[in-house]
Amino acid sequence: MRFSIAYAALPALILAGCGSGGTGGNSTVPAAAPAATVAAPAGKSWVDTVSKTPEGGYRMGNPNAAVKLIEYGSRTCPHCAAFDAEGFPALKSGPIASGKLSYEFRDYPIHAEADIGPMLLGHCVEPAQFFPMLEQMMLSQQQLIGKTEKIPESDQARLQNAPPAQIVTYLAQFYGYIDFVKQRGVPDAKARQCLADPKMLEEIAKNTDAANQQFKIQGTPTFIVNGDVVPNVADWKSLQPALKTAGAL
Repeated sequence: MRFSIAYAALPALILAGCGSGGTGGNSTVPAAAPAATVAAPAGKSWVDTVSKTPEGGYRMGNPNAAVKLIEYGSRTCPHCAAFDAEGFPALKSGPIASGKLSYEFRDYPIHAEADIGPMLLGHCVEPAQFFPMLEQMMLSQQQLIGKTEKIPESDQARLQNAPPAQIVTYLAQFYGYIDFVKQRGVPDAKARQCLADPKMLEEIAKNTDAANQQFKIQGTPTFIVNGDVVPNVADWKSLQPALKTAGAL
C-alpha cells in the first residue's frame, strides 16, 4: 500500500473501479424453488443476528439460510452507497428477516489507502454495531469524501515514503472519518489504535488477495450468490433477478 498523489483529487476520481461489478460466475443457473421461511430462535430476530466470518466480513441473518448473498463493497464507492440505501433495507425487511437469506458485507479497498481507514474504523466496533456504522458511513459518504479542499502538497511529499499506517491515519483524519466514529461512540485513542494495528492491515491484504484469486473482483459492488459471482450487476434493481432465481424473493 503506497500513498498516491491522486488522492489530492480523490472526489474527482472516486468512481474509478467503482460500479463495474463482477464479471465471472455463472449467469445460467436454473431457477431454484422458493426458499422456505425459517423462524429465528425464540426471543431473537435474524436481522439482529450478526457475526464475523473467517473471510473478514460480517454476516447478518440465518447462518444456515438457503440463499447466501455476499457483497464486496467499498465505503467510498457511490454505487455501494446507493445499494446500501436501496437494496439493504429491502433485504432486511424481506428475505433476511424471514430467514431465507443471509447477507455478508466484505470490505474491498478499491481506492487503496483511501478505503483502508474507513474499513479499519468500521471494524473498530462490536459485531452488533458493524452494520449500523456501515449504513451511517454510506449515508454520509458524500460529506466525508466530497470535500473540495485538497491535501496540501507539503503533506503529499511527506507521505510519499511514510509507513502504511501513517498514510491511512492521515487520510482517515483528513476526510473526517476519525471524528465521524468519535461522534458515534468510538474513543479517539481506540480509533487511532485500530488505524495503526499491523495485524488488521495484514488481514486486509490477505483477504483482498483471497478475494481477487477466488472471485477476480473487477469493481465494487460485486455480488456473490451461493458461491457464484453475479455478472455485470452493480445495483439493487439488477440484482433482484439473481435473488429470485436463487429462491430468495
